[in-house]
Amino acid sequence: MSVVSPLAVSMGDPAGIGPEVIAKAWAARNAAALPPFFAVGDVRAIERVWKGPVAPITDLREVEGAFDAALPVLTVEDAGEIVPGRPDADGARCALHSLELAVGLARSGAASALVTGPVSKAQLYGIGFSHPGQTEFVAERFGVSKENAVMMLAGPSLRVVPMTTHVPLVQVASLLTIELVVAKGRATARGLRRNFGVEEPRLAFAGFNPHAGESGTLGREEIEVLEPAIAQLRGEGINAMGPFAADTMFHDRAREQYDAALCCYHDQALIPLKALHFDEGVNITLGLPVVRTSPDHGTAFTLAGQNRAEPGATIAAIAMAAKAAAMRAACPNL
Repeated sequence: MSVVSPLAVSMGDPAGIGPEVIAKAWAARNAAALPPFFAVGDVRAIERVWKGPVAPITDLREVEGAFDAALPVLTVEDAGEIVPGRPDADGARCALHSLELAVGLARSGAASALVTGPVSKAQLYGIGFSHPGQTEFVAERFGVSKENAVMMLAGPSLRVVPMTTHVPLVQVASLLTIELVVAKGRATARGLRRNFGVEEPRLAFAGFNPHAGESGTLGREEIEVLEPAIAQLRGEGINAMGPFAADTMFHDRAREQYDAALCCYHDQALIPLKALHFDEGVNITLGLPVVRTSPDHGTAFTLAGQNRAEPGATIAAIAMAAKAAAMRAACPNL
């Protein structure tokens, strides 16, 4: 797994577990065969929770030379008084500025891929952040519409795409349109080819209603939205299947039949992914000109500073980003 330039890993909220799991990922770099990466944030956030070696850097050319002996950290700004488990506005501003810088480095090509640490949306909203989440923020910075920026959650045996994301459940039916489903299907198929090397992607669509609507007796979203969208995708040469009853889609035999499951709303996608791969789940954004991944967990403020945070998802996010970046470099025309 080789990449031309190092990966940028934004630290997330400095009071959360992001600093700890990034440091632990560096400690596992050899066992996990991770390529050079650097953290972006306040170096003190790592020093508060980890006693290992840290190398503050000011130039990305320093990363490769420092990586074998210490975790390289590009400091953005002073995050104020950092207390693990106690988020505040200064920490939120540091998290946002760290994200902004890491995005810029990936956009310029100085970093080969972007990995984003967990942030607190509540804290970010308190300082004026207006996006539903980091996925939408990153997409906007790359000039990609929200319909074409697809949030995929991936684990060893399951990949899922929520076609609507961080919105109240009561709004999902009105947001689910033929155009949205088709856009998500196209982006997912292309993303599977570009990032995972799946030559002929198989997409399975979950129904919106129980039992996929029971031929319209339990709702008409399948008939009026999902079926026409799936037919359009099939007409474009994409192997799209469904809609299927969601409660039958995620057992072992069912998962063998598709490469990604596209779900109508957030929890329909994330519950099976987290049930199967809680410590290994990775959020990868499809449809961007660069690779962006994130561990599929939150800030876990209640664990911060206790040396209890598991780094598995962060290790998986870094490894997936590196593999996808190398694949894109090898096949730039996909």
